[in-house]
Amino acid sequence: MKLLLVGLNHKTAPVEIRECLSFSATTLRSALTHFDAMHSQAHLDHIREGVILSTCNRLEVYALVENFDKARQTIIDFLGRSRGIPAEKFSSYLYVDHNEHAVRHLLRVAAGLDSMVLGEPQILGQITQAYEAALAQRAAGTVLSALFRAAIHTGKRARTETGIGVNAASISSVAANLASELLGDLTQRQILLVGAGEMGAVAVKALIKRGATDIVVANRTYKAAEELAAAWNGQAISFQKLPEAIASADIVITSTGAPHTILNLDLVAPALAARPERPLFIIDIAVPRDVDPNVANLPNVYLRDIDDLQTTAEQNVKDREAEIPQVEAIVEEEIGKYMQWLSSLSAVSTITALRQHIETLRLSELERLFSRLELDDRERELVATMSHRLINKILHEPTIRLKKETSDGNGAVYTSAVRHLFL
Repeated sequence: MKLLLVGLNHKTAPVEIRECLSFSATTLRSALTHFDAMHSQAHLDHIREGVILSTCNRLEVYALVENFDKARQTIIDFLGRSRGIPAEKFSSYLYVDHNEHAVRHLLRVAAGLDSMVLGEPQILGQITQAYEAALAQRAAGTVLSALFRAAIHTGKRARTETGIGVNAASISSVAANLASELLGDLTQRQILLVGAGEMGAVAVKALIKRGATDIVVANRTYKAAEELAAAWNGQAISFQKLPEAIASADIVITSTGAPHTILNLDLVAPALAARPERPLFIIDIAVPRDVDPNVANLPNVYLRDIDDLQTTAEQNVKDREAEIPQVEAIVEEEIGKYMQWLSSLSAVSTITALRQHIETLRLSELERLFSRLELDDRERELVATMSHRLINKILHEPTIRLKKETSDGNGAVYTSAVRHLFL
């Protein structure tokens, strides 16, 4: 049995391809039933275990297989059928790894080294969810369970023993962190999103993850504001109500794409008069800018534009990049542990198979002997015990040496030789 990885990610495939191959929670459960590790014969030929990691940035299938080439094609065909798209539409975007290379890939993903944003924490939770889903559908057996536990452990080590996950490395996270630093607890804070731009929406999501629940969306097209607000159980307003909304907001995020400023002194100053002691944090993610820079001169107003956020994000990424060597060292250490365990698993199965084979021969010869000799029960027991002890003594030293060679990294060579010679 070998490990196989077939996948694609944000580096190899455009978003329209990743969207086509994405699994929802329901379709994932259905797909995983084809990898049921509890059955001696999985529904997919040549495959004994499987885990599917599906996120917005990647789709990866990890499998325990008998034959690389046949299993690879089986997985590609399976993905095409399950997602309802021809394999030729996505097969050129796939990467394929096996054995230690597949292990290394997953552990690097878990450590945040393969993410769109270096060190981002979400992927570790997504890997955990993928593993739990595979367990629930009995798709992950002994080998893949150990692999994903190793990946989760590696990801946790990377984030506790290094700085790979500290300091926000995306513009939306930087904005959310700045808001948290300025305003503290966000659970009672009101967020006003002006415009329905993607980056503004991402920033709001980052604030929601930090506890914000009171969301107001203003957009020139009221229907677009309604749709976005509904996703967050928020409130939609028209642009005409911006003065009142600014007066009650704690954080304003602007992302309109307008060719001119939307928030200026004439709009913001009167709104602040109704809340003179409350700070107002304004995040301008638009290009061109939505907010007149002079607004920053108003009392208790904290204005950050996209350049401010980008500068902070770039510095934070540099800080994270400095941690890469230490994270890579952790990954290699955990790869070594897992591969040694995998090798020992092979040695154990070889030893078990050898003993079963010898035991079958012993019992067969005893049966032949007892059919020719007239022995009472006591004599038969003595002969059987002697043969059992003799087999144990013969196999004892080879078993010890095979385990020793496995622990030294030579397990594959010696287990292969044993199977070739005796099985």
